[in-house]
Amino acid sequence: MTNVATAAHAEKTNPVAEYGQTVLVLQGGGALGAYQAGVYQALHEAGIEPDWIIGTSIGAINASLIAGNKPENRLARLKQFWNRVEYNPLLKFAGSFPVFGQAAANSLATVGGVQGFFEPNPRAHLGAHVKLGAEQAGYYSTAPLQRTLSELVDFNQVNTGPTRLTVGAANVQTSAMRYFDSRDEKLNVKHVMASGALPPAFPAIRIDGELYWDGGILSNTPVEAVFDDKPRRNSLVFAVHLWNPNGPEPDSILKVANRQKDLQYSSRAGTHIGLTDILYQRDREFIASSRPDPGVVGTDLMSAVRAGDSPVMSAV
Repeated sequence: MTNVATAAHAEKTNPVAEYGQTVLVLQGGGALGAYQAGVYQALHEAGIEPDWIIGTSIGAINASLIAGNKPENRLARLKQFWNRVEYNPLLKFAGSFPVFGQAAANSLATVGGVQGFFEPNPRAHLGAHVKLGAEQAGYYSTAPLQRTLSELVDFNQVNTGPTRLTVGAANVQTSAMRYFDSRDEKLNVKHVMASGALPPAFPAIRIDGELYWDGGILSNTPVEAVFDDKPRRNSLVFAVHLWNPNGPEPDSILKVANRQKDLQYSSRAGTHIGLTDILYQRDREFIASSRPDPGVVGTDLMSAVRAGDSPVMSAV
């Protein structure tokens, strides 16, 4: 098949191929992550499969379920996961009662854990100052999640398949954000678990000698990974927002608590786009003022400006 024919075939099978690579960015948000499965289903049914998936926390888990399976199996795996971690019959029964039912169900889940995801760590209740070990210092054990992901995610598919996977985690000792990328290194279940290790509920995960916590602590919507990618590519980015960046003034304790979470975990995409726009404009002004000789200066920056290759221009 010629290059022209290949391109034509790609546009026919992928309705958004003309915009470049398709990127799916998935936030952290706990149980709200179930909505991300619905977003992927809508894309799948429209014939759109992501070339690159970036996730943090529960978004990393969903991302691994997608990238770690062939397109025809992805929806089934997502459904299996979310069915596995839903309330057991007792919790469903408790939650069916009006007024306090949901609170009772949440309390039972807090005490007993969630099947397929996490289970209580009894030693955590011996006292706040009791040394449990860096990889056990959490109210729960995520060993059930490790078993679940090992069963539902094919990490050979992650590392050799066509869909690039990036998951973000926070380095416990340096407070630096680290993106583990299947393009650059082999990923395994530990990388996904590290991205979802939210303290103090879940213990840190050690990778290559370093401890990592939930990436949502530093960047809950890891869209900056798209802008920082090298080489930059034209991209159509679908970012699934689970938290509202805008909202009314809260006038009750409950609303204050909910709004606080919105502010803490909502997307900073606008800030990232604005910053890259400023930097790009400064680069252009510098080049215009210095008037370099095109025959002498062949910097990457000049090449990028000539090609219109900036994070802002590349993100559709």
